[in-house]
Amino acid sequence: MPRQRWTAADVPGQHGRVAVITGANTGVGFETAKVLAARGASVVLAVRDVDKGKRAAAQITASVADADIRVQRLDLASLASVRAAADELRDTHARIDLLINNAGVMYTPRSVTEDGFELQLGTNHLGHFALTGLLLDKMLRVPRSRVVTVSSAGHRQGGPIDFDDLDWNTNEYSRVAAYGHSKLANLMFTYELQRRLSGKGEPIATAAHPGGSDTGGSRASVSRQSALFRAAFALVRPLLIQSSEMGALPTLRAATDPAVQGGQYYGPDGFSESKGHPKVVKSSARSYDTAAQRRLWTISEELTGVSFPV
Repeated sequence: MPRQRWTAADVPGQHGRVAVITGANTGVGFETAKVLAARGASVVLAVRDVDKGKRAAAQITASVADADIRVQRLDLASLASVRAAADELRDTHARIDLLINNAGVMYTPRSVTEDGFELQLGTNHLGHFALTGLLLDKMLRVPRSRVVTVSSAGHRQGGPIDFDDLDWNTNEYSRVAAYGHSKLANLMFTYELQRRLSGKGEPIATAAHPGGSDTGGSRASVSRQSALFRAAFALVRPLLIQSSEMGALPTLRAATDPAVQGGQYYGPDGFSESKGHPKVVKSSARSYDTAAQRRLWTISEELTGVSFPV
């Protein structure tokens, strides 16, 4: 008997549920939002560029009858923006069922956030850490609520996180390693959050990665490489890259499948987890280091000034 492959058709009804998705105006986040809206969820597109968010909302509304879509300004590279967005979301919604930490930057040149953090760690991890902490009490004891954080197979890139030099002030900057560290931090955050939530009912914390998805971020990262790299990548691209619709499936499964357990990590089931249908996958050995998870948590609280109600 052929194995059953999980698809968007397996997403259960989401009527009456509120889903907040960061970076939902394009790529995997957009496709995630579209499916959840089609299943009846009230979806908040939390995006840096409100105009792009409105265009994305219009696209979803045009294809999904009676879609309930709102746009929320959120710049994860600014803690002030994160706090303002969280305040607005808390005022607007009595409860939040799904928080999908999807937005991110990839392979950027050396830069810092508004608060002085290295851009990739500051955006991909610290911004989401703060947002989750500020919204979590709206998710406590909400049936089937989940925090889903989108990581990447790239979490295996680079060495262990240097907690004494998170902003690369001493070490020579590597945009590939810095990205890898930010995605490793996403997983360490998920596992530590689940441990703190364990035994408290809802929500649960899960993680996902899209594999090699055809998104604006992935195309931009390839465009920054050498001509030789781009030529070689063009040859293997069909083996490694899938559509954004397929790339959204691990996130959708982590967010909605009733069988999902806290602390699980979902990715594609194909070669090297680049393409395919979602299944439970394993992350790197470093991501399971509980001492490192706790240290990252403590540092993240100190840097963001956000404490969690768990």
